[in-house]
Amino acid sequence: MTENTAPGPATPGTPAPDDETVALAHKLFQAAREGDTGLLRGYLSAGAPATMTNAAGDSLLMLAAYHGHAETVQLILEHGAEPDTANDRGQTPLAGAAFKGYTDVARILLDAGADPDAGTPSARAAAQMFARTEILELLGN
Repeated sequence: MTENTAPGPATPGTPAPDDETVALAHKLFQAAREGDTGLLRGYLSAGAPATMTNAAGDSLLMLAAYHGHAETVQLILEHGAEPDTANDRGQTPLAGAAFKGYTDVARILLDAGADPDAGTPSARAAAQMFARTEILELLGN
């Protein structure tokens, strides 16, 4: 998992974001990484996209899941994040949670419809590789 927090590339035909927008994006990615649910709640409620990604394709959800912040993961999902959105390396939030052993995060993602076989490696493969028995039990193995 990369720690790059730059916003992803602009869509063709869309103007590049200004410095203020980039600074806000950095702030939101950092909040997801740190589990700052209060800060994210305010911005997501005000219309910040829960689906935003950084230059590596890591979403707010991916960063929160990878760093084990269950409450933040739930909040981001409630604001429209897709549980199976993979980053540029094919990793899903559920695979990140499985890799790190965050059972509570994995449960929330599964409850939101995350596919344990999506991504490369999949959450199932990561849980098997790192002997995450509690997560394997959640996945039905």
